[in-house]
Amino acid sequence: MMRDVHLGFDIGGTASRWVACNASGAVLARGKVAGATGHIFNHAERQRLSSAFGAIAKALSAELLQVVTVFGGMTGYGEAVEVEVKALICEALSTKPEQIRLIDDIVLAYLANFAPGEGHLISAGTGSIGVHVAADGIVTRVGGRGILIDDAGSGSWIALEALDLIYRAHDRNGNFDALKPLATAMFKAVGGDSWSDVRQFVYAGDRGRIGTLSVAVAQAASAGDATALDILHRAGTELAALGSALLSRCGNAPVGLVGGVFDLHPAILEQARRSLPGTVIVTNKGDAALSAAQLHANSAWQHVFATGLKVP
Repeated sequence: MMRDVHLGFDIGGTASRWVACNASGAVLARGKVAGATGHIFNHAERQRLSSAFGAIAKALSAELLQVVTVFGGMTGYGEAVEVEVKALICEALSTKPEQIRLIDDIVLAYLANFAPGEGHLISAGTGSIGVHVAADGIVTRVGGRGILIDDAGSGSWIALEALDLIYRAHDRNGNFDALKPLATAMFKAVGGDSWSDVRQFVYAGDRGRIGTLSVAVAQAASAGDATALDILHRAGTELAALGSALLSRCGNAPVGLVGGVFDLHPAILEQARRSLPGTVIVTNKGDAALSAAQLHANSAWQHVFATGLKVP
């Protein structure tokens, strides 16, 4: 016998997490499938997203679960792709468009960590962005413009800063000796130490792949490399600047710090705290997919979505 569930999902570039809850909010099933984005104007990304929904549908079917509402967030989502994304969901899950509510992943992350108007959220993973969602639904975003423009403090930014420094050292000296520990860690992560190896890794990949090199920077810092440690300190300063912008524009409130970058090395979080003196910093990590699945029972957020999110 099929059981009705409320489905919540959090789709990111490297992984897509989903949770299915009953009417009271109890978890009946959860899982993780391949990542995707809302950039479905790209055929390959459209296929990735369709495959992710298909994998979720298969897992739900195996548990004899039937979806009655869908709420989810995804990286790269915007109103321009709403109709097409909903069509993909309907095809995979046999739902109707009116049963589906979609937002981008940073607003979903805010929902998982704060009530409307309760705080400011800084998310730092492959990219970096800050957001505040007011009680009246007005969304204020700072950062989040991609590695070609900024994304300062993010994993991809940390990696590119390190690569820039080691190659500038090579330009001056003809070798990497001045930054040997950092260079060694980076080349190990790349899988080769030639410019051809690095060029192919960076330019044939995407920002997610580039961001993985931030782990090597953190490893070098942990081994005592001063240059790597300085990059991580600067990352903390940059992420704190997003918090400062939200504090200035939206008023005093706790600042939540979430994302994999804060797990790389203690120096990043320590520097972010130092750069926001007198500010309450919280690092509780809400479960975005679970929060999405339980949205039907969350009166505060239901009110916001009923009146509509307002993104200037």
